[in-house]
Amino acid sequence: MSAPLALPPTRILGIDPGLRITGFGVIERQGSQLHYVASGCIRTPDGSLPERLKVILAGVQEVVDTYHPAEAAVEIVFVNVNPQSTLLLGQARGAAICALVSRDLPVSEYTALQVKQAVVGYGKANKEQVQHMVKRLLQLAGDPQADAADALAVAISHAHGGAAAGGLLAMAKTSRKRGGRLMSLPERK
Repeated sequence: MSAPLALPPTRILGIDPGLRITGFGVIERQGSQLHYVASGCIRTPDGSLPERLKVILAGVQEVVDTYHPAEAAVEIVFVNVNPQSTLLLGQARGAAICALVSRDLPVSEYTALQVKQAVVGYGKANKEQVQHMVKRLLQLAGDPQADAADALAVAISHAHGGAAAGGLLAMAKTSRKRGGRLMSLPERK
């Protein structure tokens, strides 16, 4: 009997979007093993919004061109207390997504709750807990910078069940919880 064929590694790019700092993290998944490739931050200078978005777009494209990921995952932005900040953050996220799709990468999206649940096991984990688990899961010598750790966590979340998490998200959109059970919503016409 022959040994099972090993699947080739899949390189995954995680993005934690931000207008001042956009974190990125690149990992490889081979079977159930995760390996660290690279991480860092794209920092935008003070200046006009279009120029800052241009830096994010070019920076993410450079990361893709350098590390050649097969898949990408981006954190979904939720509404903050300040609507203006939320709008600006959404535009930074849009620039990052445009950079990814301009390089023909499939892009998956995850909420902070999904990412924390996948990495720490608790959806309300703090940044330090996420950093610590990223360090442990990827066997890093030290804690990665906060924004890079968040991006690595997005990549890890995708690696640990991108399809499953996406399926749960799709089910949540077509279902509602009632008495502890998910109930399918009727189709709208």
